[in-house]
Amino acid sequence: MKEKILFTWSGGKDSSMALYTIFNSGLYDVTALITTVTEDYDRISMHGVRSELLRQQADSIGLNLDIVYIPKDSTNDIYENRMSCFLQKYKDQGVSKVAFGDIFLQDLRKYREKNLSQIQMEALFPLWENDTLFLYKKFVSDGFKAVTTCIDTKILDNSFAGKNLDLDFLENLPANADPCGENGEFHSFVYDGPIFKNKIYFSVGEKVLRESFLFCDLVPV
Repeated sequence: MKEKILFTWSGGKDSSMALYTIFNSGLYDVTALITTVTEDYDRISMHGVRSELLRQQADSIGLNLDIVYIPKDSTNDIYENRMSCFLQKYKDQGVSKVAFGDIFLQDLRKYREKNLSQIQMEALFPLWENDTLFLYKKFVSDGFKAVTTCIDTKILDNSFAGKNLDLDFLENLPANADPCGENGEFHSFVYDGPIFKNKIYFSVGEKVLRESFLFCDLVPV
């Protein structure tokens, strides 16, 4: 019998690759996708994607979606308390591991592991320490399709907002940008690929600058 786990789903590229890796391993049964949504905006936290598109992703993947709502001005204490209470219900059902799409941020990994250990749960990192250039190229060659939803304008110019993640995008990235945006250079929304039964359709809406971050709205169609 496969071990039951939870998967932290952001809707973006790294999440999609990590989930695909888990599916291909044949070792786990993903009980649910869990996503943090900013309750004031009803959008995926950090990525700025509307929750309607998030639900379409989950439906196309064929997994249950469970949302943790976080206020826009959330402190670490609020975030950690809500996540802990949320995860505890799955712990009580016998789920002891949570998977993440992180690649090389050691401090973030330690933070996740510390929080999970407090409720006797463990973290899984299926993409850990993979080469990000290799991962990006594999993402494209495996047939995934994605678009940027948020960019850091301190690193990327405005033209990168709302762009498809293809080989041209990679070629035009500045030298100081990680190919997978692991340092927060960009966030994305995946709308097609081998983990989806159906393509997600949307139109590109307005772009809004908040501090140094340029968000590109995706409108469901």
